[in-house]
Amino acid sequence: MESKRQQKFAGVIQQDLAGIFQREGMNYLPHTMVTITKVRVTPDLAIARVFLSFFNNTDNAQSLQTVKSHASEIRYKLGARIKDQVRVIPQLEFFVDDTSEYVERMDKIFDKISKEDRQPDTEEN
Repeated sequence: MESKRQQKFAGVIQQDLAGIFQREGMNYLPHTMVTITKVRVTPDLAIARVFLSFFNNTDNAQSLQTVKSHASEIRYKLGARIKDQVRVIPQLEFFVDDTSEYVERMDKIFDKISKEDRQPDTEEN
């Protein structure tokens, strides 16, 4: 369970990272829209785990590697934005948020189940 402090700090990071990716994301990943879906912060606020979702993209793994290779630059830009609000700029760890893929997969499964012929209930004698 995250504390209110962690949640508030995660929200600040998410908002500022979203601005960074919105303005400068094309430098890292041209023709790809990057969305920060959630941020989780450790209790000591030293590490921020950032979950990303990529749109208009064919290879999420390659995009994640590209973002990870620019992590220090992104952290620097984040630090410039939040330096007056925090003591230490957290290390950034990036992950792919596959929630939308999971939802699509579950929708397909439910569609398949609903299209199958239903077995009639056994009659009680």
